[in-house]
Amino acid sequence: MSRFSPLPQPLSVWIVNPFDDIPGEGLPPLRYWSLARVLAGRGHDVTWWSSTWSHRRKAVRTVPMQMREDEGFSVRLVAVRPYAKNVSLARFASHRDFGRTFERLANESVASGQLARPDVILASLPPLDSPEAAARLAKRLDALLVVDLMDVWPETFQRLLPGPRWFRQMISPLLLGGMYRRRAAVIEAADAISTATQTYADTMLRNAAGQKMTHQKPMHLCYLGAYLQEFSPPVRVSPVAADATATPTDATTQPVEKPAAITPLPEKSLPDKPLACVYSGTLEAGQDVLTAIAAAKMLSAAGTPAEIHIAGTGKFEASIRAAAAGISGSCRVIIHGLLDRTAYVRLLSACDVGLVLVKPESLVTVPYKACDYAAAGLAIINSLPGELESLVTSSVAGLKYTAGDAASLARAIASLASNRPLLLNYRQGARRLAEAEFDREKTYSQFAQWIEATAS
Repeated sequence: MSRFSPLPQPLSVWIVNPFDDIPGEGLPPLRYWSLARVLAGRGHDVTWWSSTWSHRRKAVRTVPMQMREDEGFSVRLVAVRPYAKNVSLARFASHRDFGRTFERLANESVASGQLARPDVILASLPPLDSPEAAARLAKRLDALLVVDLMDVWPETFQRLLPGPRWFRQMISPLLLGGMYRRRAAVIEAADAISTATQTYADTMLRNAAGQKMTHQKPMHLCYLGAYLQEFSPPVRVSPVAADATATPTDATTQPVEKPAAITPLPEKSLPDKPLACVYSGTLEAGQDVLTAIAAAKMLSAAGTPAEIHIAGTGKFEASIRAAAAGISGSCRVIIHGLLDRTAYVRLLSACDVGLVLVKPESLVTVPYKACDYAAAGLAIINSLPGELESLVTSSVAGLKYTAGDAASLARAIASLASNRPLLLNYRQGARRLAEAEFDREKTYSQFAQWIEATAS
């Protein structure tokens, strides 16, 4: 008897997601590209339904020639109208285009024999229109419907409503109630649920009345993850070189009112190399990047040797560049703009600390950047409470700070700049976290196996 488990019978799998980058739009593969590759590698016939409009690049996209031969799966693009802003009526209209046209094309393709009837349809949520169409198709074509929870819609729109928080919470059910009911109906129609974080599942697996769904569905958690082989592991440190339970963890969690709370380092204790910190991601309203600019000024005033690298673009890039240019002293802020993957990996590999500068009200839980930081073995300084905080704490992988509180962030950075053995311990913990939870070579294979088992 072979010690290797045989591959299952080939399935016809449709992946329905209009957001992620498709092959030809840059590396590395994100969630659905990674999953499609793994499923195809396991012998399944995979078709990814995406949109003609790139959500990230805000540009028309096309499928590369010979993509099927290169990747092992197919991408079918659905024509939609363009949109320029992530929060806009044009975007909702584009999603409606996608759902309607996808359903029509899918029916026509199966009826004509151009495509085989799918055994499994995996649809991302959000948006709403495409998993609604997927649910109707799954019922009509007798396919297993897997709904993949990628973000919390419509909760994420609540922060955009006018007025104080209590008022937004009061009017949210009135203005967004239709979206809540549509989401509940999609989840109710699903045969199985996958999720990018446990928090998303806990939040979204409720019906419109806010009650937990009574019947159980097969569920699987697969974090967004990272490719660990892109990064070399951090330098090993002796277990006795640093105390991972040292007080800086507690000190940085307390709000600090004045920059004077950052203790200047004596000249003789200054390390040879400034602490290199990096933030990667969009420069938009949901991020806490301006707090990093204010923290850099405090670090310079205290004489803390540090660098804060910012890699990404967005509507605040020009103002952040201008603010960074005005900072002088022991802490520098370097703006890199949008980097290609090679330069991005090189930057992370040269840094010590990864900054998760995200406002909790964005409702993001475990972003791609956190997975990349852990893979690169960077100590993580994180603003997000809940699931990511628990992962970082249990892995002894870094510190937390209070979003919007520049002194809190500066204090966290200063504590690692002044205690390099502690920094190295956190870096080892971050890599262990990546190996345990974020390694796509393992986690997406497990995701594919769960789909196979659920469809059997």
